[in-house]
Amino acid sequence: MGPFPPSNIYSHILVAVDGSKEAEWAFRKSIEMAKKHKASLNLIHVVDTRSFTAMTKRVPSEDDPIFEEGRVLVEKYKNEAIGAGLSDVNAFVASGSPKKAISRDFAKQVDADLIICGAQGLNAFEKYLMGSVSQHIVSNSSCDVLVVRRELPTNQN
Repeated sequence: MGPFPPSNIYSHILVAVDGSKEAEWAFRKSIEMAKKHKASLNLIHVVDTRSFTAMTKRVPSEDDPIFEEGRVLVEKYKNEAIGAGLSDVNAFVASGSPKKAISRDFAKQVDADLIICGAQGLNAFEKYLMGSVSQHIVSNSSCDVLVVRRELPTNQN
């Protein structure tokens, strides 16, 4: 074996969750992958403070309800992952651009070698204006990216 680990082994998985059904599917897949590879699972929810600030004309503070929703979401997923048998599970709530926070900042912070995200359900006009988060993660990450497009069969654990 050379200086690189086998390409089929992951140690640090980062999964982006936002409350959408696609993110739920990505989370389910991340549990399966973390179990298979005996990897740490890192959950990230990014609060896009740019749109919040544009709408409210103020910068949200850490105790703002939009952060609380994210904390509740990642804690729910963290507890579910632990209940599914994972022991190394971390949960993060970040602010800023989801595209940059996931593919650059948190991927580096957790030393991610695999990022899992859901395919974004944006319509054609929204994609034209801002591009999808998953598309940006695929294009700008230095590690492997798995984009989950469908629900796992219910008979899998």
